[in-house]
Amino acid sequence: MEKLVITKEKELLLRKRIKEHKEKPGPLMPSLHDAQEIFGCIPLEVQKIISEELKISVSKINGVVTFYSRFSLEPKGKHVIGVCLGTACYVKGSQSILDEICNSLQIKVGETTKDGLFTVEATRCVGACGLAPVYTIDGKVYGHATVNSAHQELRKIIDEEAAGEN
Repeated sequence: MEKLVITKEKELLLRKRIKEHKEKPGPLMPSLHDAQEIFGCIPLEVQKIISEELKISVSKINGVVTFYSRFSLEPKGKHVIGVCLGTACYVKGSQSILDEICNSLQIKVGETTKDGLFTVEATRCVGACGLAPVYTIDGKVYGHATVNSAHQELRKIIDEEAAGEN
């Protein structure tokens, strides 16, 4: 995976959005959401920009960034796969699905493939217990999953990427 490059255009866009948020109460969270959207992650360099604009310490910002799973310190892949390990999903075999996806992509949970296409995450309850076991790809929920169905969906995305369809 390539190192994150903070372009002047992206930095200016973030500063512009932060200025808009400063006019309302509680500007930190919307600024962090914007930073995550603009850069794909919120590394220390981006946290320093937010700190400078909002006059909030980097340590406080880092505490928020590392507390919430929505935020990431490193870039995530183009496709984010989350396998639910909540009780209902786990009991119905989600660990095997997670293992299959990791083995297929040759990465561990929390890692991103070298080509930057996939990040795999172990998640907790996604609120679809009636469909257990479930996994998500780019926010879309796949229910009543099996190792085979997860492998097929992954293969489909890999094939589409290879064909240049995404």
